[in-house]
Amino acid sequence: MTEEQSNLELFSMLFEKFKKPYILFAYSYVRDMNEAEDIYMDVILHFWENRKELPTNLHLPSYLLTAVKNRALNSLRRQNIQNDAGQFLTEHQSREINFRIASLEACEPSELFTEEIRQIIETTLQNLSEYTRIIFLMSRYDNKTNKEIAQELAINIKTVEYHITKALKIFRANLKDYLPLFIL
Repeated sequence: MTEEQSNLELFSMLFEKFKKPYILFAYSYVRDMNEAEDIYMDVILHFWENRKELPTNLHLPSYLLTAVKNRALNSLRRQNIQNDAGQFLTEHQSREINFRIASLEACEPSELFTEEIRQIIETTLQNLSEYTRIIFLMSRYDNKTNKEIAQELAINIKTVEYHITKALKIFRANLKDYLPLFIL
């Protein structure tokens, strides 16, 4: 039997001797059989690779169990950090969603449109020629008839109609995106 075969048999015997109790020990803490098996495998491989540097009077079962315990602790600490990070992300996402919900609930589209429409009307009124603006304001804001406006300004009623039609055409063009809202 070669030294390599002898080492392989020794490793297999060692691996099998402590396998079941130490995996169960690790599992009792990490609660994941795959993780427990990985811990045991890491401990055995680490021991085997470093066996020549370890003291000769080493009590092997205690050494291995301590190593399994420490790796299980590291695994639990890593899980705890991951859980904390996951919980932080979940809480952050929850706060963000709650903020969006509150923001959307507080949003009143009609008020937004009302302010925009008011701004468009103000700008359009300012951009009308002075004569058209005066006639339009008398018609719409002072509720005067075309005849009353014509008499007050000493102009023909057709001129009043022309300026009101001109103003309405400009308003329709500037408010074209909002006209469906007025219909609703």
